[in-house]
Amino acid sequence: MSQSDILFNQAKKYIPGGVNSPVRAFNGVGGNSIFFESGKGAHLLSVDGKKYIDYVTSWGAMILGHSNPYIIDQVKATLEKGLGFGSPTKIETLLAEKICELMPSIELVRMVNSGTEATMSAIRLARGYTNKDKIIKFDGCYHGHSDSLLIKSGSGTLTSGIPTSKGVPKAIIENTISLEYNNISQVYQALKNEDVACIIVEPIAGNMNCVLPIDGFLQGLRKACDEYGVVLIFDEVMTGFRVDIGGAQTYYQVKPDLTTLGKIIGGGLPVGAFGGKREIMEFIAPMGPVYQAGTLSGNPISMTAGLAMLNILSADNNFYKNLSIKTNQLTSGIISQANKYGIDIMANTAGGMFGLFFTELDQVTNLNQVEKCDIELFKKFFHLMLKEGIYMAPSAYEAGFITSMHSDEDIDFTINAAKAAFASLKK
Repeated sequence: MSQSDILFNQAKKYIPGGVNSPVRAFNGVGGNSIFFESGKGAHLLSVDGKKYIDYVTSWGAMILGHSNPYIIDQVKATLEKGLGFGSPTKIETLLAEKICELMPSIELVRMVNSGTEATMSAIRLARGYTNKDKIIKFDGCYHGHSDSLLIKSGSGTLTSGIPTSKGVPKAIIENTISLEYNNISQVYQALKNEDVACIIVEPIAGNMNCVLPIDGFLQGLRKACDEYGVVLIFDEVMTGFRVDIGGAQTYYQVKPDLTTLGKIIGGGLPVGAFGGKREIMEFIAPMGPVYQAGTLSGNPISMTAGLAMLNILSADNNFYKNLSIKTNQLTSGIISQANKYGIDIMANTAGGMFGLFFTELDQVTNLNQVEKCDIELFKKFFHLMLKEGIYMAPSAYEAGFITSMHSDEDIDFTINAAKAAFASLKK
C-alpha cells in the first residue's frame, strides 16, 4: 500500500470522503487521491516520492508554476508583519487598483475569500440593484456551491452524477433558470417570459471540461442584457488572468457589468473578488443597501501573493502569446498521437487553458455534447497517463491548465506519455 493510500484511508476517518473538496476525489476516474508534499515549477512530488508533470496547477491558480521565488519572497516579507488584522491594509488597495487597471470593466472591486462567495455576492448585488429575483445561468457552468446555483452546475456535481444537490430548497431554485450554453435563442425566449435580474456565465466554461463560446454568443448576451435591463455577470474565477491579462472579457472583447474573480488573484492562496460598474458596486454596504461582509476578506498574505502574481503577468507583453503556443503545442501533439492509433479526440484551447474530448465531433459546444463523449475511455487514459507521471484533473468534466514553467521537454514528455497510453488503449 502506498503512502497516499495510507494517508487517504486516515483522512476518511476524519474528513467526509477523505477530501475537503469533491473535485480532489478520484470518484470520476476510480482509485484513491494522490497526496502531494511539494511543488516546483511545472512539477509535483507525491508523498511516495514520485514526480509528476502537473496540468491541474491548483485548478488554474498557479499560472507561473509552483513556488515562484518572487511570490514566495513577497509573502515571506508580509508574513513577518503579521497574519492579518481584520482592518484595512495598504496591500488591499494596491491589489484592487491593479485589478481595476487590468480589467477595464471593473471600476470598483470588493475582496472576498472564495469564488463561491464572489458569485453569491455578485448575484445578490444584481438582485438588489435591479429589484428583481430571477437569474439565468447555463447548463454545465459552475458558479460555486451556493443554493441557487446548484442546478446543472457542472464540475464536481457532474462527476458525482448529481445534477442538483440535496439540501437545496425548491423555493430557492424556483428563481433560477438554467439554459443551454451557447444557445442565445433560449436566452431571448426566457427574457421575454421572465423578469430577470442577471445572467451569470462562464465566458469560457471550465466545469464541463473546456467549452468555448461560439461566435456571437457572448456578444448576444451583452445585447440581450442591454435590451431587457439585465445585469450581465462574467464568472471569471477560472478565466480571469488565465487566458488573457484582461480575462476572457478582453480575449473576446465583451464588457460585462459585473465580474467575479479568484484563483490567480490570490497567487495560489484562498481568495475571491467581485467588481464592476461603479453605479452597481455602490449598492454594496457600507455605501448601499445590499449587505455583504467577510471578517478575513482582504487578508494581507493573500493580497501580497496576488499582487506579486499580477505584477509579473502584466510586465511581460508576450506572456499570453507564449502561453498559448505551449497550450497548442501540447494539445496538437496529443491529438496527433491519438490519430496514429485511430482514437477519436478533439481539443478546445484558450490562452493557458485546454480541454480534451474523446469524441468524433469536430466541435463541442454544450453540456449535452460533453456528456456524449467517451467518459470510460477518458478514465482509462487518465490512469495510463498517471502511471507515466502525468497529473491531469481526475474528471472528464474539468479543464486542464498550462503554466509558464512547462518546458518544451515537459510537453514532449507528455506527448510521448500520451503515445504510450494510446498504444495501450488499442491493445
